[in-house]
Amino acid sequence: MIEIKRLAVFCGSSPGARPAYVNAARDFGRLLSERGVGVVYGGSNVGVMAALANEVLDNNGEIIGVIPRLLVEREVAHRELADLRIVESMHERKALMAELCDGFVALPGGIGTLEEFFEVWTWAQLGVHDKPCGLLNIAGYFDGLLSFIDRAVGEKFVRAAHREMLVVEDEPRRLLERFANYEPPRVKKWITSGAT
Repeated sequence: MIEIKRLAVFCGSSPGARPAYVNAARDFGRLLSERGVGVVYGGSNVGVMAALANEVLDNNGEIIGVIPRLLVEREVAHRELADLRIVESMHERKALMAELCDGFVALPGGIGTLEEFFEVWTWAQLGVHDKPCGLLNIAGYFDGLLSFIDRAVGEKFVRAAHREMLVVEDEPRRLLERFANYEPPRVKKWITSGAT
């Protein structure tokens, strides 16, 4: 069992095409606040990010925003956060978010969300950290991505053990339960030579 005190949550600066995405972000923010789990997120006041942040604030939860200076105006930084950290680059954003959290969750989002999540999942694969990485698969949003990852396993570009370390749930309580019981795989050698 691991104690999750804070989660980094990656999610979209757009609300997406379905109300389910924003509603799920609100539900997740409320659940985390009720459980005393803090949130570290991208610091924006738009889209799915705003829905998550506002719900945490409305429920007196802990929330830390981390946003690069170049995105402060473009993404409309959330000025109501008591803890908004402005950094100089996307690299600094991800590094600080990783430092502040005990696990990573992606909600529906676009290229930035996927890039942030894949980087921290890669760090887990390489043994840089032992923190759980999960997808909250709202309305089947990540189904196509998961099919692609499974194909990458079949084509021997991704190890099955690394695929298994990815926690995927469509229900937030179940995701948190699996995070609490998460044990990282022990893969001694992650690169094999030759075509086999």
